[in-house]
Amino acid sequence: MKFTLLAQDPGSKARAGILETPHGTINTPIFMPVGTVASVKAVHQRELKDDIKAQIILGNTYHLYLRPGTAILKQAGRLHRFMGWEGPILTDSGGYQVYSLAENRKITEEGVAFKSHIDGSTHFFSPEKSMEIQYHIGGDIIMAFDECPPYPSSYEYTLNSMELTHRWLKRCVDWVEQNEPYYGYTQSLFPIVQGSVFEDLRQRSAETIASFPCDGYAIGGLSVGEPHEDMYAMSELVCSYLPKDRPRYLMGVGTPANILENIALGVDMFDCVMPTRNGRNGMIFTSEGIINIKNKKWEDDFSPLDSNGTSFVDEQYSKAYLRHLFVANEYLARQIASVHNLSFYLWLVTEAHEKIKEGTFASWKNSMVEKLQKRL
Repeated sequence: MKFTLLAQDPGSKARAGILETPHGTINTPIFMPVGTVASVKAVHQRELKDDIKAQIILGNTYHLYLRPGTAILKQAGRLHRFMGWEGPILTDSGGYQVYSLAENRKITEEGVAFKSHIDGSTHFFSPEKSMEIQYHIGGDIIMAFDECPPYPSSYEYTLNSMELTHRWLKRCVDWVEQNEPYYGYTQSLFPIVQGSVFEDLRQRSAETIASFPCDGYAIGGLSVGEPHEDMYAMSELVCSYLPKDRPRYLMGVGTPANILENIALGVDMFDCVMPTRNGRNGMIFTSEGIINIKNKKWEDDFSPLDSNGTSFVDEQYSKAYLRHLFVANEYLARQIASVHNLSFYLWLVTEAHEKIKEGTFASWKNSMVEKLQKRL
């Protein structure tokens, strides 16, 4: 993998770059649609490629391990071929899902024992097992196995969790160095910075993570309930310690405003289920603000979802029509909303990329953030 910085905005720490992977080139900043179980919910792969203009998507190691299972993915020849998506894929490590299974898992030095949310069967993930599964899935970018501490956590718990994540990282790196790529191309390992909202722990973790010569680095353990101000403070702190010539990935973030604010702090990559999950429930993100399309006020509004034409569906469907589909409980409602929201997110980061190259990102960001948080 190769990362090339093209420009840095003079009014902020925002960066524009190009990330080259075995399955395609990505312009950064970038947003990655979440394809949890080899599917971005309610969205066809053709739409991902041609309409949404997605450049990379995310696959979920925990869910893909449980079903269809790595044996099926290996027979298919990797996740790309299984799901009919030949663009770049990033796979998470399963660590966040383990975090979310707090009532059904046990963490030890060796790894994590957990019960499947599907059938209650018991499974075990070690750092080595996570790497093996991700190799078999075939992601272009794979994540180190980590523990994501809940928010709030005590200083002592966060310290012990962070140090465990660092020891697990060493095991992930050792496994990758000792094993050949399964499909004949290099899969780039990204370590994950932890430390919750404690500045000294975030600094220690960032320095430790940066000491490993990896192709990119991730910031984990944020967007788990902490105030936005804490998220921004930790993101800015960590970015100041991570290598400037490698991409930085803030995991699980977030709202359009969150994304722009973190781009301004030096983050390059994002993922979140919000555009599809909220879209399926009638929340539409636009360049002028947020719409609850189920509200009666849109019943006879025949204007496009976003007057700035941020998605291809703006040319075809009105607010009134989409509201009608939701009221009638039509499946098409969830599809249109998901496609629109993902298109909007990709439009937003594409605009950010261009504004950074123009040197006008900071002023554009400030005006956009104010609008993006409005409820229309």
